[in-house]
Amino acid sequence: MSVSHAVQQALLAGNQLPAAKVRTMEEASLDSTAQQNFDSFLLSLFAAIALLPASLGIYGVMSYSVERRTHEIGIRAALGASRGDTLSLVILQALRMTIARVGAGIATSFWLTRLLSTQLFGVKPSDPLTFAAAPLILLAFALAAASIPALRATRIDALTALRHE
Repeated sequence: MSVSHAVQQALLAGNQLPAAKVRTMEEASLDSTAQQNFDSFLLSLFAAIALLPASLGIYGVMSYSVERRTHEIGIRAALGASRGDTLSLVILQALRMTIARVGAGIATSFWLTRLLSTQLFGVKPSDPLTFAAAPLILLAFALAAASIPALRATRIDALTALRHE
């Protein structure tokens, strides 16, 4: 016999009116926050999906940059630059580009927190964990997206690159 059934029976015994819709406090709490939870889930899902085109964009820009700098990378290799030097050159370029954009995004999000504060549930508008985790996730995705063109740049042959113009 469940507790809710026992409560209904006790209410019915003391009063001739049946108790309709008897719920636990947990069910009532979930019902009252269901819309906010759904909105938060959708925003999180859209944010996760937005990482894919952002990563593809970084990959495309870095691939184009490596392609445009093939001659320069070849000269660097001919002058004795190691594969590690070439790798760090491309990765650092991607990270500088990403850090500048992430910085602009953080500044904008601080400014917009007042507008979004009514949509937040269980999180303060200036939550330090959120403001630390989001840039780190973006930087990790940028690093992963830039690593493929960077590895491709390390395989550029100096002689072939110098002939390529």
